[in-house]
Amino acid sequence: MSALTDLGPGYRPLELLSRGNDFDVYDAWSERRGCRVIVKTVRDELLGDPGKVALLIREGRLLMRLDHPHIVRCYEAEEDGPRPFIVLETLGGQTLAHMIRVDGLLEDEEAAHLGLQIGAAVRYLHSHDLLHLDLKPSNAIAENGRARLIDLGLAEPPGPVRAGRGTWCYLAPEQARGETVGPASDVWGLGATLYEAVSGWPPFDDPEREVDGAMDEDIEFPQLVRTARPIREVCATGPRLAAVIMACLRPSPAERPSMEQVLAELEVIAGQPDAERRFGSR
Repeated sequence: MSALTDLGPGYRPLELLSRGNDFDVYDAWSERRGCRVIVKTVRDELLGDPGKVALLIREGRLLMRLDHPHIVRCYEAEEDGPRPFIVLETLGGQTLAHMIRVDGLLEDEEAAHLGLQIGAAVRYLHSHDLLHLDLKPSNAIAENGRARLIDLGLAEPPGPVRAGRGTWCYLAPEQARGETVGPASDVWGLGATLYEAVSGWPPFDDPEREVDGAMDEDIEFPQLVRTARPIREVCATGPRLAAVIMACLRPSPAERPSMEQVLAELEVIAGQPDAERRFGSR
């Protein structure tokens, strides 16, 4: 926690919440706001890396210009002090990944509700010419049935990307190859997130699946060599949600449904009355 003492009198670190490859995330007290906040900062050994600093500040400034109830808010981005950092709102609840691991799998209707919220946030990003490109259960906080996206570190406009930019079995095949990405790439990410929410396994981390004698974990990008195992072979999810998830995970982006089509199906699965459906009705 002493790593945050150089921030100045405005912030007092309370607890190190997580440590990633590039960034540390702290629970901190904001003197000016009189409340707890989340401070995300570059790790000590990377403070001299301008690329990591730029990535952090870019995320903060991006979040500061977005305004959506299912995306975490950013209050400020400090680039010029002794330690670059961004200040985020404190959210209750747990990551979806933690919920799956500790509290158990989501029922179809619950998964559909969370998928609607995450999908609406991503659709909002798309309206701002941005892709998320890192949708996964650890990048969503859920509390009392409400979901928030918490990490936009990889968000960028549609176009070519560096091969493999993203998270192993959650990134779309076109991301893995370094091809052009678009909204369909986030449709894949939402499908991968829902797959894990109802089955307990990412779509390409199945402990019983082998390809030519190799387990998925031994293949750099298994989504490039096979399709996802049908989810109803993995868990007892209903046929309608299963169809949505597997459609999202089609290898070709042109064959995946649009985000609006996914949301329309999730509204039905979530049991929303016709009068409350915003994306379509069946």
